[in-house]
Amino acid sequence: MTQTNRIAQESTFTTSDGVPLFYRRWQGERETTRRVIVMFHRGHEHSGRLQHIVDELGMPDATFYAWDARGHGKSPGERGFSPSLARSVRDVDEFVRFCAEQSGVDISDIIIIAQSVGAVLAAAWVHDYAPKIRAMILASPAFKVKLYVPFARPGLALMKHVRGLFFVNSYVKGKYLTHDEQRVNSFNQDPLITRAIAVNILLELYQAAGRVVADAAAITVPTQLLISGADFVVHRAPQERFYQRLRSTVKEQHILPGFYHDTLGEKDRELAFVKMRDFIERLYAMPPQRHDYAHEDCWSPSADAYRSLQTPPGRYTPSGMGYTLLRLAMEKVGRYSSGVRLGMDTGFDSGSTLDYVYRNQPEGRNALGRMIDRGYLNSIGWKGIRVRKENMEATIQMAVEQLRARGMPVRVTDIAAGHGRYVLDALAKRQEVDEILLRDYSDLNVETGRRMIAERGMEQIARFEKGDAFNRDELAALSPAPTLGIVSGLYELFAENEGVRNSLAGLAAALPPGGMLVYTGQPWHPQLEIIARSLTSHRNGIPWVMRVRSQGEMDALVEEAGFTKCHQLIDEWGIFTVSLAVRRSDD
Repeated sequence: MTQTNRIAQESTFTTSDGVPLFYRRWQGERETTRRVIVMFHRGHEHSGRLQHIVDELGMPDATFYAWDARGHGKSPGERGFSPSLARSVRDVDEFVRFCAEQSGVDISDIIIIAQSVGAVLAAAWVHDYAPKIRAMILASPAFKVKLYVPFARPGLALMKHVRGLFFVNSYVKGKYLTHDEQRVNSFNQDPLITRAIAVNILLELYQAAGRVVADAAAITVPTQLLISGADFVVHRAPQERFYQRLRSTVKEQHILPGFYHDTLGEKDRELAFVKMRDFIERLYAMPPQRHDYAHEDCWSPSADAYRSLQTPPGRYTPSGMGYTLLRLAMEKVGRYSSGVRLGMDTGFDSGSTLDYVYRNQPEGRNALGRMIDRGYLNSIGWKGIRVRKENMEATIQMAVEQLRARGMPVRVTDIAAGHGRYVLDALAKRQEVDEILLRDYSDLNVETGRRMIAERGMEQIARFEKGDAFNRDELAALSPAPTLGIVSGLYELFAENEGVRNSLAGLAAALPPGGMLVYTGQPWHPQLEIIARSLTSHRNGIPWVMRVRSQGEMDALVEEAGFTKCHQLIDEWGIFTVSLAVRRSDD
């Protein structure tokens, strides 16, 4: 094996929630290297156990980074705990961007190497945030951990519901990870190994992994997958399904016979390292690979799924009869719920419905109606919508601060505001806002929004007018020109991209260079079929059939219009994203 024996520089970087995470950095031989490799360790472990990868991979011109995940190694926090898996995935996003900035490289110069749980975090990040990294190498991703106790996951979920947070100790011993006796001994004796894992992370790991494997077609980043052939810790089949569904034109899978779970720490790991070196060298030798999203609304898995949902199931099939009964129950009993009744009257995707969901106060004609309404408001989609509102408010406030820091006026325009609640809530106490213009196509939304402005005493800076969010010329002619454009929950309602392009082009024409755009996305939804078969849209009461756009597709549309994405938030279920982009100069 090639040995470089580089010494790691140790430091911390601070996450957006104020946690100083420990990391190691191995500087390349050249200070100005464009090759940066960011590594993510297995569950229970830490960055110190990745030193051998730097030493043996034999790439002296590359700079390597590796962190200790929160609750692991030398990073702070209760051992094995993170507030949520989504928070850990956001940590990945922030760490990689930190590494790029510190090294002075573009994110497209970065390659990820991740193992086990770290590989799940990396895959979820690539799926949810669509970063334009050069490539990722995943070693034995823990998409499904082998739990040898029957019904372990349902049992853990029940115990969590009853007991709240608790910790589960790993059954894994060093001898089940590798044939390398030195690695076995170091694992068993390492005081920084974290044996416990918080139950919320264990359960959310399964949920996120299932989502990413099922929707791997959304991933277009060049990927190398290394599978251990004799893995006692994780199942092989989900790894192979993930690989088969990947949409990248540059991908390769290698099964390593006899390897245990610690793929990159196995006795014969040079077999894996040879494949990794070859993959990395080839990727750095060619320009960054980019997926072409130009015809995604016609030729893509999401377009195929959308067309499938437009065809209802046979009337006398089990599925068809089930949805017929569901619609009948909604009509006869569901109307006792104020939320269900409002959705049936105005559309479940209407501004009125969204405003009701934001308020989150169960109402109904009687006790049964209020009980139904509580269940309705607690559905995963509506919970995600409320988190989206929180993320919208935080992102709008971030945009305002950035505009002021650049010395630009703050003129805000939301082109499809619904009732406008999230914008008004976000800006009600912001003294530095010069003007707020809310627009919507619906007379009802305009009237309701004007009342909200009056109730908040914001008439001096805010107004609400009727407008077409897809009329390019109308948006381009907005006066005075906005410096912050907002579009939330709109594009997700339309399957075709032509109208989205027109809308974004109009906003790009209106916003000056340095102006900002807040936009939302819906890269995944767990209830697409039940929504399409049972709920109606505000558009003439037709079935509410959605085509999810991958984050990569949504970001590509925004970039095509003249914007550069700089920030993103997503809910813990991976349903709704809120992103911030800057208007580029036309030069």
